[in-house]
Amino acid sequence: MTLTIKIIINNSMKYFSLLLLLIAYSGNGQNVVAPFQHLLDSTYQANKDAIGIMVHLESPNKNISWTSAVGFSNAKTKEIINPNQPALIASNTKTYIAVAILKLIESDQLSLDQSIKKLLHKKTRNKLRKAGYELKKINIRHLLSHTSGITDYVTEDYFAYVNDHRNKSWTRDEQISLSMNIADPEPIGKTFAYADINYLLLTEIIEHITKQPFYIAVRVLLNFKLLGLHQTWFIDLEKTPTNALPLVHQYDRKFDWDSYDLNPSWDLFGGGGLVSTTKDLALFFQYLFEGKIIEDSNILKLLYTYVLAKEQSNYCLGIRHLTFHGDSAYYHGGFWGTDVMYLPQLNTTISLFTLQKQKREINAPFSHEIIRIIKSLP
Repeated sequence: MTLTIKIIINNSMKYFSLLLLLIAYSGNGQNVVAPFQHLLDSTYQANKDAIGIMVHLESPNKNISWTSAVGFSNAKTKEIINPNQPALIASNTKTYIAVAILKLIESDQLSLDQSIKKLLHKKTRNKLRKAGYELKKINIRHLLSHTSGITDYVTEDYFAYVNDHRNKSWTRDEQISLSMNIADPEPIGKTFAYADINYLLLTEIIEHITKQPFYIAVRVLLNFKLLGLHQTWFIDLEKTPTNALPLVHQYDRKFDWDSYDLNPSWDLFGGGGLVSTTKDLALFFQYLFEGKIIEDSNILKLLYTYVLAKEQSNYCLGIRHLTFHGDSAYYHGGFWGTDVMYLPQLNTTISLFTLQKQKREINAPFSHEIIRIIKSLP
């Protein structure tokens, strides 16, 4: 699940004071991240109902790799947040699934325009056919770009059911069946309709090709070990890393949800499911766009190439290609207020987690101010 990033200009942010601070600290070899910390602290002071804000900035051209956090990891106990605590990143998971698919394409095990007809589990194929979907006409590109025309199970009714059954242990098959039960097929490849069902089907395809559970295949295909992404794993499907800190609590005011009170299987099988720190998430994006994961530049370019006209959808293949205050940006977000954005002109990644998801609106202006500071650096 995701929400489109909102670009909100917060007039209360004192950019020029930050610039003066930047000059003061950079003039004599002082700590160059001080202006970023000042920005974080002042943002939190103005938005304490965010509970906690976590950030990582990776900007190798400026020799900056900065992780920080303010606030609490638990609203009830007022436990001070640790910048290295992991969180549920929800729909940010979709980018990882998309990149795993592109790795299979890079190794000639799949093609982007290949029909899904023979790539799904038999019982899933039967469910889709019974629901009226023409599998031979739906391809990998359609699933990745949310243009498959397949009806999603994530509806208001689904949220209401999860709210009433917070401890329910879901399976992927159950969620696929939910989608088929409310199937209302749309024209294939014509319109964008964001749907977790597309990525559940992609995890089945990963399993069909690799002959491994998708969560193991993703880890191997993306080479988490070599990249040093040791704080990234699929919750409940993989063992928690031995050195991992406790997950932060994440909150949704609408349903009075604390992430600790929900069985994570409600958002686990490719549409969401990954746990990460802000640093691991930012480094994944940084390494990805530096060509350290997908080595073929033509295949990497597919990730951020529009499938429909930009006016129809800025969603490409598991990522959004935005114009953010005049800069090109590659972005994804997740249900719990987790956002990550790579700016190719600056070779910079910003990941932000706001623990109260209703305060996610601060992420965009916060990112904008970070970018302005970076551009001011010598």
